[in-house]
Amino acid sequence: MKRAVVLSSGGIDSTTAMAIAKSDSYEVYSLSFNYGQRHKIELEMAKKIADFFGAVKHIIIDIDLRKFGGSALTADIAVPKDRQIVDMTKEIPVTYVPARNTIFLSFALAWAEVINADTIFIGVNALDYSGYPDCRPEYIRAFEEMANLATKAGVEGKMQFKIKTPLINMTKAEIIKKGSELDVDYSLTWSCYDPQPDGTHCGRCDSCLLRKKGFKEAGIKDPTRYAA
Repeated sequence: MKRAVVLSSGGIDSTTAMAIAKSDSYEVYSLSFNYGQRHKIELEMAKKIADFFGAVKHIIIDIDLRKFGGSALTADIAVPKDRQIVDMTKEIPVTYVPARNTIFLSFALAWAEVINADTIFIGVNALDYSGYPDCRPEYIRAFEEMANLATKAGVEGKMQFKIKTPLINMTKAEIIKKGSELDVDYSLTWSCYDPQPDGTHCGRCDSCLLRKKGFKEAGIKDPTRYAA
């Protein structure tokens, strides 16, 4: 069996990426992060998703990025609400967490080298996303090159690390359709940046709005409970 580390946030994109890894006959090693995010509830979903796909192992790494702050997800900064979809990519929003994907991919690379997995899956998307710089193809290419320069396995030629981004050129609707074809249970996923006290999605943050848009355009019933 091929092995892959799959970064899992518990959301639609990373869950669909995990489904693709599974369908491509990879043994899945699921990796999530408790980084001080206000939507920590996503970790509960990530655990369920790892079980759903029969992951060999699921690890949650603790990194307190609240020590740095600088994001609406890790500091006392309001999460933007009710924005137009067209406005979401005009500038990098305050929900951007500084260097988050670089941090996450670095941990994934370390684990991949230890378990002799030459592949890392990450559910980044360059179409229906919130303008994050670490979701772009050029960033992924640069990290992949660095991964093979910065590891013992890469330098010795024992392994050629690959960062797979199967969703990078897909719309949210296309992602949901693909996941549905692979029998993903999207009721297990979490997207909201500002969870409500009753455990529902707020329905108004960028992530909720993109989620709603994706299900609507896919023509697939949205299983999500929204407060608005």
